[in-house]
Amino acid sequence: MARNPLEPSVLSIQFWPNRAIHTVRSIGDAEYKREMSGSGKVKGARGQVAGEETLAERLFPEALGSAAARLVDSLKINSTSEKMRRRRRVVVKRRNGYSEPLAELANLYFRMAGIPIRFWAKIEDWQRWEVECFKMLNGDHFRVFAPNAKTVCADKLPGKNLWDHLNEGTLTREMMEAAGRELRRAHQFRSNEFRGPWSHGDAGMNNVIYDTKTDRARLIDFEIVHERSLPAKSRHADDLLVFLLDLIAVAPNAQWLSLALWFLNAYENPAVIAELEDQLTLPNGIAWIWWGVRTSFANPAKVKRRLKKIAGVIADLEYYRAFVARRARQRRRASIICQQIRPGIPKISSRTRAIKERAKAASPGIPSRLPMTT
Repeated sequence: MARNPLEPSVLSIQFWPNRAIHTVRSIGDAEYKREMSGSGKVKGARGQVAGEETLAERLFPEALGSAAARLVDSLKINSTSEKMRRRRRVVVKRRNGYSEPLAELANLYFRMAGIPIRFWAKIEDWQRWEVECFKMLNGDHFRVFAPNAKTVCADKLPGKNLWDHLNEGTLTREMMEAAGRELRRAHQFRSNEFRGPWSHGDAGMNNVIYDTKTDRARLIDFEIVHERSLPAKSRHADDLLVFLLDLIAVAPNAQWLSLALWFLNAYENPAVIAELEDQLTLPNGIAWIWWGVRTSFANPAKVKRRLKKIAGVIADLEYYRAFVARRARQRRRASIICQQIRPGIPKISSRTRAIKERAKAASPGIPSRLPMTT
């Protein structure tokens, strides 16, 4: 199955909404088998509003989805190629002549739809951001540079992107956990652009390269950026959701939830995951266009079911974590160590004082006072 929106070698205009997600514990096979029929196909969601799936299919029939995908893929603002340069294989990205007006058109749509991302319209801004982000994330072993005013050259990273692994059926737990760890690491960098923690803006599975030899995932392609006004937690949550939407749209019924949980648990940031939970809903209005691109025009009813499933598991996890924290506080014992009130002056704890008082006390057979003499 070929991906509609964004191939690793070419950037295409895309449109997507606000989203969010959470950390989740793994569950057994019996948990998600209840959603499947004997043939392995997903049954209709229980409690679904009558006619919901029919309406979604009317909004996004197969022919319309295919046409929109072809249109989106044709709007390329970058051209890419691979070359050998000084015995190193590099990826060359070059902005097309009509890229600026095309990027401005896409940004107009993002503003109208209330989607807090944008393309770098000006070539010099895109070039600077692309080089800075690649150096920050991958500069430990790989090089990037700008040979001229419209081009960026970067070392080709070893491995294959996770979108290809997903479509080929070779996605593994190690890959998902490596992706979660890399996003968590990337979100800890500080960015002058945001005056705070960095975020990707388009962290889809096609922009995550996994190297089997090193068990390491790396991020690429930085043409899209979040709006500065968006808080760091919301930006980070959005990165997680963009990644998960690829998985939710395409992954098989028997695997998608386990793959998602491995990714979220490896990310290991409860605050960001909590931020995502409220955004696990389908969008309204013209934001549907970008949502369709981001989910490869998958059946909206299926996507909604899977988002609801993840939200439910996240809620269970939050309750479990709160319970564990409360139990830990209740089991905490009083300290038996001297507590310092100021340098050089220890304060004896009540337990230490009680022990000393018992040691000083006279035994019952010895009078506490000497006999009086006359």
